[in-house]
Amino acid sequence: ILPSPLLDLLGVFVLLHVITSINDIKQRIKTQKENHSTIGFVPTMGALHEGHLGLIRQARKENDTVVVSIFVNPLQFGKNEDFKHYPRTFDNDCKLISQEGVDIVFKPDASEMYPDEFCTSVILEHLEDKLCGKSRPGHFRGVAVVVLKLLNLIKPDIAYFGQKDFQQTVVIKRLVSDLHVDVTIKVLPTIRDQDGLALSSRNAYLSETEKKDAPCLYMALTKARAMVNTGIKNTEEIVQEMGKIVSQCKSGMIDYISVVDPETLESVPKVRSGDVALLAVRIGKTRLIDNVILMLLMALSWFRLC
Repeated sequence: ILPSPLLDLLGVFVLLHVITSINDIKQRIKTQKENHSTIGFVPTMGALHEGHLGLIRQARKENDTVVVSIFVNPLQFGKNEDFKHYPRTFDNDCKLISQEGVDIVFKPDASEMYPDEFCTSVILEHLEDKLCGKSRPGHFRGVAVVVLKLLNLIKPDIAYFGQKDFQQTVVIKRLVSDLHVDVTIKVLPTIRDQDGLALSSRNAYLSETEKKDAPCLYMALTKARAMVNTGIKNTEEIVQEMGKIVSQCKSGMIDYISVVDPETLESVPKVRSGDVALLAVRIGKTRLIDNVILMLLMALSWFRLC
């Protein structure tokens, strides 16, 4: 008789169709398309949390077939970043998503996605060198390549992403628009802990002390939102106040704080409804990002009247 944990794991793999090869995923997707199934796709790097599960649940509501990819993409990590140490929890990931009714898990190896002769890059001028791209050169080229490959393989009707990675969503929307990829991109709100900390796989790196400091990101964003609600539109003033809050966090080191146009990611001198306040902060050795969309109080009042 097999041990209970092993039986549980085997049960997961019976329920989930795990595919590791490009040829196999192509064939499976071809079959789904021939059956006129709509496909919802959630790309991930694994180490799944409630934020990922929220995307999966939305995909399950809106599609006949749900595909989740689990692939830690080496192209989006810099030389001194955490590729080797990025949390890999595939068995647990499968247990979580099996409970959400996922149909297909695509888990390719890096050699499958990037064979020796692979030499293609995707450049997103004016978007990849700002904010996170400035401190992580090459990151968004790696993101663009893997997302484009996955969209071509999975051919989803809808692909789901989280707002926490705001710059990534802007890059992907532009990629899809410029290259006429036939997919709808849906961005869902950030999922947070009770203390406001945005859920992230990298939160696992935080020590107990750092976990107490990490909510300073959301505190700073909340301050920005409150200032805008009182009529303050000067972004320099808003950024300064956000910086003061983060600076009170002993383990925090600011990478950037900015208020930007939601499409161009250019800094704006005065807040308009829909602009985005973003920041990246190192809490100890862990780099965390977060953002909120700013709405002027007048605009909010108008929406309520409508």
